[in-house]
Amino acid sequence: MDIKPTNPIDAREFFSASAIDDPYPLYTRMREAGPVCALGETRAFLVSTRAAVEEAVKRHGEFSANLESMLIYSNSGAPRVINLASRGVSSRVIATADEPDHSIHRRLMLPPLKASPVARMEPDLRTFARARIATLLDDGGGDSCATLAEPLPAYVVTRLLDLGEDALEAVRRWAMMGGDLLAGVLDDAALDTLLKEATEQGLYLFEHFNKLRARNASERGASLTATLARGVDEGLVSIEQAVGILVVLFGAAGESTAALLGSAMLHLAKDQTTQARLREEPALLANFIEEVVRLETPFKFHYRVVREETELCGTPLRQGDLLLLGWAAANRDPACFPEPDRLQLDRPNPERHLGFGYGIHFCIGAPLARLEVRVALEELLAATQRIALDADNPPEYVRSIFVRRLKHLFLKLD
Repeated sequence: MDIKPTNPIDAREFFSASAIDDPYPLYTRMREAGPVCALGETRAFLVSTRAAVEEAVKRHGEFSANLESMLIYSNSGAPRVINLASRGVSSRVIATADEPDHSIHRRLMLPPLKASPVARMEPDLRTFARARIATLLDDGGGDSCATLAEPLPAYVVTRLLDLGEDALEAVRRWAMMGGDLLAGVLDDAALDTLLKEATEQGLYLFEHFNKLRARNASERGASLTATLARGVDEGLVSIEQAVGILVVLFGAAGESTAALLGSAMLHLAKDQTTQARLREEPALLANFIEEVVRLETPFKFHYRVVREETELCGTPLRQGDLLLLGWAAANRDPACFPEPDRLQLDRPNPERHLGFGYGIHFCIGAPLARLEVRVALEELLAATQRIALDADNPPEYVRSIFVRRLKHLFLKLD
């Protein structure tokens, strides 16, 4: 059956430089066109209202989280959906797993991410952040992404996986790579380069995992790697699945937090009134972080694949169609958020956003991400009297339809 998409937009707009720098006007137009808006003839659809996103998430039996396809656009052709499975990089673990595997993976990951282990990391996080901020202060400012926003979550990943601090730069590079792969604005050569890098990362993690698993269980420690090793020993997951979970963690715990911290620092630098209020009322910092998550959702969407012919909010879908669960679009849905484009420190229920997902795939690392960003901002505010943008070096976003992350954020610090 040939199902024609309704209310489509020109898919090239979705990939345009203007939409990457500021996607929200386009999201508004797409939301107004319909809660499930077609991206041209690609058979990909942005799910852009909160109600539609919630419905899609609840229907996880119909819409698979398996990452086997993605949108891509290069100057040599029209936007299209490509098959990742045929290139050997499909993912079916944790965030990209369906039931029952997803629940098994989630239970394995929970122990190192519970409140107590996370809280115990705070002193070391604070020491790390303080040292990085001191470097910025010594220079009167600089690129806060390179100095703080990216290294801090990379440091956390090394701790979670028991990799050692000498791996920090490699972890930082690989943590940002997931968004590069899903950026969508790629030519074949760039995609091949990223796939080679992903292979290198996988081999590194296989070696690390097997070395740790070779130890006696009592000598493995309490890292996430050790937890997954026990899962392999007990037959709950395969070695391939365990390493796949480690790969996913790089982006989930690394890039997403780097994106959130960068966005938070940008808002502080742009809004001196809010900055002053947070200095006077530090208890409002938690609300500020939630509002930044809502306004600048780190992962703009996640993919879902339609399992069989169906419909969503009146839009007909066929097997193999691609849904983009538009967290960023839904987080500015005026039906749920009055004055959705404005940061409000006193917004009721500030955590009632979709910035950390929704439903069975809600981010289990959300408490850790909140902790990292809170600690970094507390230290930054305590060490400075004023945080401002460097007028000679404007903020620059990575060219990605998937992640809302600053590539460079140069600050002036006093």
